[in-house]
Amino acid sequence: MKIKPSSARRPRNSLVGHMLSKFISHLALHHGRAVGLYRRICRPNGFQWARYLTQHGGLHHIGVDCCIQSNVVITDPSHVSLGNNVHLTGCTLFGHDGTVAMLKKMSGLSLDKVGKIEIFDHVFVGHQAIIMPGVRIGPNAIVAAGAVVTRDVPSNSVVGGVPARIIGTVENMLARLSRETQNLPWAAHPALAADFFGPASPDLQAQRMQLFFPSNASNLPDNSAPNQGAQNSIANNAMHNSTGATT
Repeated sequence: MKIKPSSARRPRNSLVGHMLSKFISHLALHHGRAVGLYRRICRPNGFQWARYLTQHGGLHHIGVDCCIQSNVVITDPSHVSLGNNVHLTGCTLFGHDGTVAMLKKMSGLSLDKVGKIEIFDHVFVGHQAIIMPGVRIGPNAIVAAGAVVTRDVPSNSVVGGVPARIIGTVENMLARLSRETQNLPWAAHPALAADFFGPASPDLQAQRMQLFFPSNASNLPDNSAPNQGAQNSIANNAMHNSTGATT
């Protein structure tokens, strides 16, 4: 006869898992050990990984309130200085030119090509963007996903493309985003407050899904169906704002 697992074991297993995660986090954050386990088991968010890098990452400087996803690649940490409220997601920061070794072997010449990367306060660097050596970014700047930044990014600029060029201003983007947010059905939801940075709650996610994929629209009479054009406009704006930076 099969015996079902005791329900009393589940809280114990959960407690053991919690204690193990806490222990691994302590080893990584305070002693720089078990980092692979920390990334695989604890799955640190961007703020937690920034805390680890502050203690053990070897960067020249990291300011406060930074968010650095664990898939960010920093080839030469000592060449990198980050200000306050810098957000890096899935990007690569190069502190050297990888062609040098090949060119030295080919030419027999003495060569070197390295540089610092300075990212000042309030900067976002998008997924798969590449920052080349010798670049200064910001303050108050956004690098769009996929951009290759080969020269300095001025303050209040939004840059994108290969090579990256100015495609807008942070000031204009912020004003547009604020206007569009006010038109969302969930504009008054507490999760949108300026001091909230957690994940979307189930009720907020349900509101979004109802807008993106209305489940009852096909059951409504033609004359009572919601304005699909308006719905599409709001939904497209919401998805657009969540995936990239433009003017």
